[in-house]
Amino acid sequence: MRSLQLVWAACSRAARHRPIRHATNTAFKTFATSAAPGIAGPVASKPRSSAGRLLRGTGYLSLASAAGVAAWIALSDDPRKRARIALYVPQRLFRDIYCALLIVGDYQFSLRGLEGSEKDAARAACHQRCADRLQKACFANRGIYIKLGQHIAQLDHVMPKEYVKTMQETMLDHCPVSPYSEVRRIIQEDLGKPPEELFASIEQTPLASASLAQVHLAEDNNGRKLAVKVQHETLSDTFSADIATIDVLVRIVHWAFPDLNYTWLVEQAQDYLPKEMDFVNEAKNAERCQANFQSAASHLRGRVAIPGVLRDRCSHRVLTMEYIEGIKCTDKARLEAAHISPSEVASVVSTVFNEMIFIFGDVHCDPHAANMFVRKRKGKQGQGRHNFELILLDHGLYRQIGPDFRREYAQLWRGLILGDVEAIKKHSQAMNAGDMYPLFAAMLTSRPWDQITKRESDHLRIGGSEEEKEQMRMEAQRVGKQISALLWRIPRELLLLLKTNDCLRSVDHALGQNVNTFVITARACTRCLAEDAWARQPGIRSWLTGWGLRARMELQMLLLRTATWSVLLRARVANWLPSWN
Repeated sequence: MRSLQLVWAACSRAARHRPIRHATNTAFKTFATSAAPGIAGPVASKPRSSAGRLLRGTGYLSLASAAGVAAWIALSDDPRKRARIALYVPQRLFRDIYCALLIVGDYQFSLRGLEGSEKDAARAACHQRCADRLQKACFANRGIYIKLGQHIAQLDHVMPKEYVKTMQETMLDHCPVSPYSEVRRIIQEDLGKPPEELFASIEQTPLASASLAQVHLAEDNNGRKLAVKVQHETLSDTFSADIATIDVLVRIVHWAFPDLNYTWLVEQAQDYLPKEMDFVNEAKNAERCQANFQSAASHLRGRVAIPGVLRDRCSHRVLTMEYIEGIKCTDKARLEAAHISPSEVASVVSTVFNEMIFIFGDVHCDPHAANMFVRKRKGKQGQGRHNFELILLDHGLYRQIGPDFRREYAQLWRGLILGDVEAIKKHSQAMNAGDMYPLFAAMLTSRPWDQITKRESDHLRIGGSEEEKEQMRMEAQRVGKQISALLWRIPRELLLLLKTNDCLRSVDHALGQNVNTFVITARACTRCLAEDAWARQPGIRSWLTGWGLRARMELQMLLLRTATWSVLLRARVANWLPSWN
């Protein structure tokens, strides 16, 4: 941009320079008096109108801008890259504005004057049209726009179901594909050799394409299958412009609707997207995750698979790793055909991410269905309930959280699980929620406050019916202003953890299993607090404190389950007695 500013300043000085201006006027008069017969030359003495002066100024400005852009491209070290930026950025900006105007206009005019069921039907149709428009705009712009679409796909308790379904069907693993010529060029630029020399073979058609990259199947000289992840070429070129554009649109929405302030979303994207676009950083995250689940600290040792990384064939835009085949974790039909229990898969997924949050403090923050697969274990291990491994992919987006935050977060979740109002209030306020702790608790659990405070063992169970989801969406829309204000106040670590919760909730809904994941969370929280006490003051006293915490939690969970069973039993007996009489 600095080059463009310098060129523009030079053009402006030249336009004001008297000798150049005099020479230009002389040449113009010569043309006017020596025009060929039959061609009417311009009359220099004719006064120009305001519209004429405006058009002339616009023409000068356009010519100067074009000259400045051309100079900015020509004087760069990579003219091809700058030419792409100059071509793509205006197109993307126009597409954003056009899509936003269509969506706002559709809602304004389609629902005007309607009431009751007629308005509900029109709103549903409008949701679907606008979801289709947004999906097409995200696919056309690609990159971080698809990332935003993927996030919408997880918000089935907040966003209208038409948006969620449209994004889920297209955004997770059916993203636009870059041509192989671009893939080959990036590999050669980053690794110094074309793919034909680096691999024994590589398929030109990608296995899958995501928001930031696409994956090609390859083989090395030993016949080992590899997955080669290559970043989309234009991603880094347009990243800054895309962030700036989204920032402007978010601020316009905030100006038009003061209750909706999502500028925190842009700040978050500016923080984590550059890290996610760096595949060297992703390789480090994958290696750390693999070490965590192979350590004695994990209760899932041998049940979590992370593809191994080939560091000598990796760069900031290319990641080469071991290829592992598996079944998508939400494909219930294939899981059952392979004699793998969907309920056990849901339990393992919950345990994995509870260990990441409360034990390791190193959290994979993009656990949507396309990033988690399941494969059958071999030999005797392939028998019984624990007959599978969970495969974790796409380690670009991680958040590391410190022991102080983990301790506070564990105490908060312990209060949520037990329905302890005082504990919820205390630890929510420690995270800057203030007097909005009921809303904060509802955001974490996706349950209303009166449900959270019930003394029942399954009070945090999230129902899977469409009626319950619609009720949660309506409630979220009703308190949208408070949610926006709360997201500004809470620690930055929590923003990605909330996103992780949304992703895991979506997986649970897809599996449709009534797994008591809150029991798994309760045990992980208690273990976190016990280990924290030991780390701060090792000794027999801390050891006894830790075991005491675990024993009390198990006893409280047992009492809650007993109370729930007795209520259910009394209800069934009450229903049975009249028919018996």
